[in-house]
Amino acid sequence: MSYGDGTRAVHAGLPAPEPGQPFLPGPVFAAPYHLDPDAGPGLNGYGRPDNPTRRLLEAAIGELEGGQARAFASGQAAITAVLMTVLRPGDTVVLPADGYYAVRSFAASTLDGLGVRVSYVPTAGPYPSFDGVRLVLLETPSNPGLDVCDVAALAAAAKAAGALVAVDNTTATPLGQRPLDLGADVSVASGTKALTGHSDLLLGYAATRDAGLLERITTWRTQAGAIPGAFDAWLAHRSLATLDLRLARQSANAAAVAVALAARSDVESVRWPGLPDDPSYVVAERQMRRIPGLVSVDLGSAERVATFLKASKLVFAATSFGGLHTTADRRAQWGDDTPPGFLRISCGIEDTADLVADLTAALDAA
Repeated sequence: MSYGDGTRAVHAGLPAPEPGQPFLPGPVFAAPYHLDPDAGPGLNGYGRPDNPTRRLLEAAIGELEGGQARAFASGQAAITAVLMTVLRPGDTVVLPADGYYAVRSFAASTLDGLGVRVSYVPTAGPYPSFDGVRLVLLETPSNPGLDVCDVAALAAAAKAAGALVAVDNTTATPLGQRPLDLGADVSVASGTKALTGHSDLLLGYAATRDAGLLERITTWRTQAGAIPGAFDAWLAHRSLATLDLRLARQSANAAAVAVALAARSDVESVRWPGLPDDPSYVVAERQMRRIPGLVSVDLGSAERVATFLKASKLVFAATSFGGLHTTADRRAQWGDDTPPGFLRISCGIEDTADLVADLTAALDAA
């Protein structure tokens, strides 16, 4: 039977019902486990490769992504694992020029030194031939510019050239799009953001349908030790149950905020893929199951951004996104190649009318 998003989010990864047991077992805190004196380790031998709480979370994420998942200590750890698992000296990787800045920083500091050739392409394209490319990493919608690319078309082109395709699914979440269904080999994401959505943990994951690739990613994680703790894994799994509800309010708030901002003459530009006149609208409407709660806006100057944030009563000045509270940050301060007044707004789950009224008043004050 095919269930809706809310049902899938609530039930993902739960063990079979058993009288007297909780719906979601509590976190297992263990470094060593009892071994069989004769056979040695069984399902659990040592806490770095083995943890029941983490396995339940991975089963849940795998159900939502449509593959098998491995959880990591952060989104950056997950992306690093994919890059280091797939790439070897002499390989070429295509990275988003406008994607998460820490990935570009890792490429410059580590991949270049290992002899990996790095090519940067904007999410919106144009894309070059993928001949001779080992891995194509797409980030769609891109963070923070919110451009969208056609995953199915690019995955087909990459595979025809013999390249693997990974998609950073952080912004969309698996309820917004399923990259594996669109032809990607790997879906990788930061679960710190909207997936868990409570601004209280760091988490990453990589999901795939390729058993061989999954085994290599698992081996990398075991050897690098980039595992999430048991309590973080339990918190993340608990938080998944409200994913559908949170995304619905965040998206509705983003739609209202984008319309309100676009109507103002004192706002230089607004980006949200759900606006009919947004450059990404056509592809987003075809490819995505829902538009995320992020809105990008240019207020013209760093000074005006600061004044706006001080005037707002509901918008917290903070980095990251996808949480319950509406937050905003000026991306140039983190190394993104954006104008000085470029602001990424992450809409929370406040009442829509309250949020729009607060933003309007703060912009008037600014």
